[in-house]
Amino acid sequence: MVESTYEQWLSEQAASCTGERRRRLSQHGHAEELFLKQVWYPAFNHFQNLHGEYEVSDFKDGKRYLDFAYIRSPYRICFEIDGFGPHSRDVDRDRFADGLMRQNHLVLDGWIVIRLSYDDVVKRPRQCQQLLHQLLGKLYNPQSFPDITIHQKEIIRYMMITQNPVSPKEISSMLQVGAKFARRLLLELLYKKYVVSCSAGNQRIRLYKLNDNLPPYSKS
Repeated sequence: MVESTYEQWLSEQAASCTGERRRRLSQHGHAEELFLKQVWYPAFNHFQNLHGEYEVSDFKDGKRYLDFAYIRSPYRICFEIDGFGPHSRDVDRDRFADGLMRQNHLVLDGWIVIRLSYDDVVKRPRQCQQLLHQLLGKLYNPQSFPDITIHQKEIIRYMMITQNPVSPKEISSMLQVGAKFARRLLLELLYKKYVVSCSAGNQRIRLYKLNDNLPPYSKS
């Protein structure tokens, strides 16, 4: 399953870009592939919102490429896989300083930067998975939303994990509640703009998806 999902993701990424980024994707590195297959996919079972060899403007007015960018409102997260050779032993002083300044500018531009070693990806993938769960759980924690019920927080948590549209029937089964109650919970989330309808116009709503721009919430 992971192999076919990876190949589909890589194909879609390459089809969506041109130039240097596409060339880099066509030569996707061993470390990056291992990260996807041994860390990311086992942690989340999908690659949604994850972009490989993501192009950003450089502080020297050039272009840089992040190993991975996870872009999901309101955050942008950079994931870098550092091999011992190219990122330590073989780096001269100028390249070392340049790498630090590059990371500093990403942070100033609002990026969260996470760096994992190649050895951790290979030898300690479970530890890396736990780090990802802790990070995304902290950033997108539905417990931080003050104006929805416990049941509705569970719905938001479930939708964040699956990253797929849900039906009242699916929510009814997940929460072990009646179908009418599940529909009412979803309609209230719709009214509060936590979810949006997948139906066009005034058609009956059969599926709901997370709002890409979730309402502001307290982090206290």
